[in-house]
Amino acid sequence: MESARAEFGFLVNGQPVDVRGIAPQVTLLDFVRSQGLTGAKEGCAEGECGACAILLVSSSIKPRVKSGESGAIYRSINSCLVSLPMMAGQEVYTVESLAGPEGLAQVQLAMMERGGSQCGYCTPGFIVSMFAEQHRPGRRAGDADRLSGNLCRCTGYRPIREAMAAVEAGHPSVNGTQHANPLERRLERSAPRVAPVYYETPQGRFSRPCELDECLEIAADDASSRFVAGNTDLGVLTNLRDHRYQHLISLEGISELREFHDDADGIEIGAGLTLTEIEERWEPAPRFFCKWLDLFASPLLRNRATLGGNLATASPIGDSAPMLLALDATVRIASKNGERTVPLHSFFLDYRRSVLEKGELIRSIRIPKPLAQHVAFYKIAKRNLDDISTVAACIAVSMDGEGRISRARIGLGGVAPVPVRATAAERLLEGKRPYECDLERAQKSLGETLTPISDHRGSSAYRLAMAQRLLEKFWVEQFGGVSV
Repeated sequence: MESARAEFGFLVNGQPVDVRGIAPQVTLLDFVRSQGLTGAKEGCAEGECGACAILLVSSSIKPRVKSGESGAIYRSINSCLVSLPMMAGQEVYTVESLAGPEGLAQVQLAMMERGGSQCGYCTPGFIVSMFAEQHRPGRRAGDADRLSGNLCRCTGYRPIREAMAAVEAGHPSVNGTQHANPLERRLERSAPRVAPVYYETPQGRFSRPCELDECLEIAADDASSRFVAGNTDLGVLTNLRDHRYQHLISLEGISELREFHDDADGIEIGAGLTLTEIEERWEPAPRFFCKWLDLFASPLLRNRATLGGNLATASPIGDSAPMLLALDATVRIASKNGERTVPLHSFFLDYRRSVLEKGELIRSIRIPKPLAQHVAFYKIAKRNLDDISTVAACIAVSMDGEGRISRARIGLGGVAPVPVRATAAERLLEGKRPYECDLERAQKSLGETLTPISDHRGSSAYRLAMAQRLLEKFWVEQFGGVSV
């Protein structure tokens, strides 16, 4: 391992910047603002509003250049949730870079012409997300939900949606004036690779190894270390609760955590893949997965958050656990001493506690095949998109050749200190044809199994009622009705 250094560099709007001795907890947002780039703003410091959005140059999985090599794409990210050392060797663009000598970018023209801004606080973040969406490979007209991570408190969303639709239609400006943007040419070249970084200051250490064995060795040698992937959870603790970590070990550069395999026996998803990258690699993904992904936070967060990180937090309201529980997923855990595989239903021990021991990390998540014939994911929350679950549920039912339920799985979140499977209800459903099931009895059994709490998102009675109604909703949607 290289000796620790208190400096590194990266590109901001195409210009190199040197970082020397800045505490690892400083965010990318605070840094760019200190450089006079104040278009990005702090609104919530937890990834809810998108006012801090900037563009990160990332690798595309599909060839975009004539040589056949993968070119670059722009991903909009919440800069308030990115610690500065994570950008070592990378390339970012702020809203200030979008307008060039040729004039405004198309998304800027469209927003201006259609009155998409009032106070302007949120506008730079919207512009950044719109620019990334405009150049996203595979985008479809009408994908306005891709802007769900940006919130506006005064303008209203109609003119913003109209501006995005105008860009998609190829006529962003009503006066016909539009210009090519120089940032579009940047996409013709490959993105920077994620290289090793070892950074140390009096305020803490940051390590980014690029080999799994080295990563596990570093963790084993430092009991104060903590793994970090997308930082969408730890970043909130740093920003809002003043948590400070002596040594963060970033998992972003480890290729062994970024593998994806889809074969006859199952799907294995590297724990270090972001949710956006999983979407890009799993083609065609089943319908329930696509719905689950749309309901998982926002595109800004999905561009950074990893599946392994969401499980490792062991949150009772994490959106991935209910789906993976219903699919009988297992987690592959690695440490300096070797690897072990644990069924997900045995992974969670208590509130925010899992079977992961010090120095262990999740290497991959495996979903066995065949997938159940009937699978649906549901999320009850205050908002349809970009919100924390009050109750989340995934129900999967497999049928045998005679039309009987051979396997039922009910994964639930928000109804106990940990994500759970409703095994008592599952047993009541198995072995019967759907119309033979005593659904009322299965619903009642949920009340004997679940231990929901009351908080500002919902009372315990409400959470239990929602879990029971979701089981009924699934039965109506999948089988046309309830028991006779």
